[in-house]
Amino acid sequence: MANPEGVPAPEEQRLGPVLRRRDQVQTGTTDQRLLDWQGPSEWLHTDPWRVLRIQAEFVEGFGALTELGPAISVFGSARTAPDSEEYDAGVRIGKALVEAGFAVITGGGPGAMEAANKGASEAGGVSVGLGIELPFEQGLNAYVNLGVDFRYFFVRKTCFVKYARGFVVLPGGLGTLDELFEALTLVQTGKVTRFPIVLFGTAYWSGLIDWLRDTLIAGGKASLHDLDLFHLTDDVAEAVALVTKEAGMGPDRT
Repeated sequence: MANPEGVPAPEEQRLGPVLRRRDQVQTGTTDQRLLDWQGPSEWLHTDPWRVLRIQAEFVEGFGALTELGPAISVFGSARTAPDSEEYDAGVRIGKALVEAGFAVITGGGPGAMEAANKGASEAGGVSVGLGIELPFEQGLNAYVNLGVDFRYFFVRKTCFVKYARGFVVLPGGLGTLDELFEALTLVQTGKVTRFPIVLFGTAYWSGLIDWLRDTLIAGGKASLHDLDLFHLTDDVAEAVALVTKEAGMGPDRT
């Protein structure tokens, strides 16, 4: 193997922490590969490059949110109609959280997320939207005044938990359930502490709670005290009181 100048390649090569020998030795230099605009582009789709993009997303997310202050994440369906009672409840929850001294974090989309952002924004608070790249692009709603768009769900989900002191969960679909059960698992396993979770909407959530108690717990797949990991209410004031009462400073959850 020879380099572009015709000089035989060394038998051993060190590239940072990586050691290459014999047929694994690469020709040229790192600078040459960086500046060679005619080089191949397959590296854009390799796992090492994805790791760097993931790292960059964490850096951008942490940088944007690290000075946010006390915040509560509010979840709910993107399909919640603006003229529905659920939407109105989301607006009132967002407003009440700001009045209680908290910023409001949502997924930044329409529906229940928009409602909570609207309430927070109109109350003069910090209204955060953490968007996600999807095939059906939604974009951040008009009431977000601090927004971050993510490629990766798991980076976004980390930011939802890391920078919030609790969750309020409005009626929602699979994405809402994903966030809910992720939070329940983190609390159950002690990965986060002092993290209140409030389910808003008794009629909507009662069937799920019945299944947890009568099937999951009755079948020995969870413990009865796991039902204490969350609260259920139909009252906006109670929801805000529950999520903010327990949302103390607590230890650093990094």
